[in-house]
Amino acid sequence: MPTARPTACLALADGTLFYGIGFGAEGQTTAELCFNTAMTGYQEIMTDPSYAGQIVTFTFPHIGNVGVNPDDDETADPVAAGMVVKWDPTEPSNWRAAEDLTAWLARRGRIGIGGIDTRRLTRAIRQQGAPHVALSHDPTGNFDIEALVAAARGFPGLVGLDLAKEVSCTQSYRWDEMRWAWPEGYRPRQGAGHRVVAIDYGAKRNILRCLASAGCDVTVLPATATAEDVLAQEPDGLFLSNGPGDPEATGEYAVPMIKTVLERTDMPVFGICLGHQMLALALGAKTIKMNHGHHGANHPVKDLETGKVEITSMNHGFTVDSQTLPEGVVETHVSLFDGSNCGIRLADRPVFSVQYHPEASPGPQDSYYLFERFAAAMSARKPVGVAAR
Repeated sequence: MPTARPTACLALADGTLFYGIGFGAEGQTTAELCFNTAMTGYQEIMTDPSYAGQIVTFTFPHIGNVGVNPDDDETADPVAAGMVVKWDPTEPSNWRAAEDLTAWLARRGRIGIGGIDTRRLTRAIRQQGAPHVALSHDPTGNFDIEALVAAARGFPGLVGLDLAKEVSCTQSYRWDEMRWAWPEGYRPRQGAGHRVVAIDYGAKRNILRCLASAGCDVTVLPATATAEDVLAQEPDGLFLSNGPGDPEATGEYAVPMIKTVLERTDMPVFGICLGHQMLALALGAKTIKMNHGHHGANHPVKDLETGKVEITSMNHGFTVDSQTLPEGVVETHVSLFDGSNCGIRLADRPVFSVQYHPEASPGPQDSYYLFERFAAAMSARKPVGVAAR
């Protein structure tokens, strides 16, 4: 325990306790605990809807040093339940900083704990699997340990949990903002584009920006959109976004929609993360819960068709079971860390998806070509701006 009186406590369901210094909002929350190895992008990670129901342990110690700013939010508010760091957040030292991390978390109602041995905690997650935890921040340092451990044990977990509905938009909207570019920043797309319907299972803003930059006129629909809702837009292509929770639970309503669209049209389909898992389920494969998942910005993925290795950004706790891929579905990418599936495509149609995040927010940009591949598939099907009928 630190020499100063601890003001935060992280309790694992097995009774293990980590004491530290709290920052951000006060109070208590329960969640699944994961770790992320990215050296940049803590703001993007905290606002990534795929982290709903999770507290993130950051293995990189310098958290808070570039502050936060409105441009880097991936959604309107932080979605991750809390954050665990080695050192207390530092004062921001970056020309883009509009606010410091501690104040931002407090204003957004998210709890942080610093002064933690994150290496020990990460080893525990790797060896035992992602634990259920309770995180409490009390400036007086008074903790009911039995109640905290009980709260951690009472967390239901992510298996069987549909979180996409909770983070999805509630009504449709148009998106035309493109990727950030110096010196203009974010600019709107101009001219005609491929009409794309993007299903929002928890879509990150930078994914939508990448679609716009690739020449897409994007209409975003809620996670519960039906095939009729999609086809009413007369799109050239369908995009399936990232998102949180158990894919089989979300698949209860998402899979029938995707199946119907595939049956009624030959339009290109592109999925990322949860969208990849939704497509796999719709094609007849199964998904499974991983021990501790993949969360980081340095994950090597091999393209089995070209032999090329890409360094990618990942954030997922479930994976497609490659052993269940049916005939006609080709495995295109695999993780070089553990051999898990990272991509599929239909053998005879421009329908494909990847488990990782090619939008690089945060992370490398090795895989941006996938957005261009999606646009090229729509161009091959019909000219830009001509709606599907």
